[in-house]
Amino acid sequence: MKKIEEYRIVANLTQNDRLYLLRISPAAPSARIEKCEPGQFVEIRVENDPSVFLRRPISIHRVDYEANIMELLIQKAGRGTNRLATLKEGDLLNIVYPLGHGFSIGSNRENYLLVGGGVGIAPLLELGIELNNHNKKVTFLLGGRTANDLVRIEEYAKYGTVWVTTEDGSTIDGYDCQKGFVTQHTGFKDGVFDAVRVCGPLPMMKAVGAKVSTWKRVQEPDFCEVSLENKMACGLGVCLCCVEDTKEGNLCVCKDGPVFDINRLKW
Repeated sequence: MKKIEEYRIVANLTQNDRLYLLRISPAAPSARIEKCEPGQFVEIRVENDPSVFLRRPISIHRVDYEANIMELLIQKAGRGTNRLATLKEGDLLNIVYPLGHGFSIGSNRENYLLVGGGVGIAPLLELGIELNNHNKKVTFLLGGRTANDLVRIEEYAKYGTVWVTTEDGSTIDGYDCQKGFVTQHTGFKDGVFDAVRVCGPLPMMKAVGAKVSTWKRVQEPDFCEVSLENKMACGLGVCLCCVEDTKEGNLCVCKDGPVFDINRLKW
């Protein structure tokens, strides 16, 4: 069930020069956060800026249902997201959620590799938490240009093993860090994992897709799923600005995704 609700900013925490973490909670005293699937997203209305008239799609980073708090990891990328970065504790935020279809969790799969790049690491935290709740083994493979691009690593480490790759070779103390791209990490190989879940820049996701396309289990349904980041406006499949040409024809990423089995895509 989709909702349009007012949320209140609990905290706005700077992570680095481009990323910030919004913690939000329902403004109505009796309201509770709707159950969300890992990989679903929200559409945020940007207030007090007449030049930003479309909502902004943001992945759900984490939901603490007990504390009634949702976390959104946001990257400054334009006028809308820069405006959101100025919000302060107590400010109101209007969102539509939960939107799209999230990642699947297979009962016959036990060992998951979650691959993220840049702000694409955002939905993987909630996925890792949910996999833990299902007693699955989780390995996070997180890539960035530099170690400074990778934030909240200690949170991911609570729910699985964390591997890191950086293009410049910079490292994070206490973690398995290797220089290069995520597909070059020595642990990323066939026969080790029962499932692969990916979110990040399109070239990175295509590179991951190309690598796993040679693996023995790739043709199994839902073995490798990716979360597409096409531009979205409505989040409901009405405006058609996020259409992806798939093997099944044109599909709306916001409504039919954003998570797709790579075997459905023309990669």
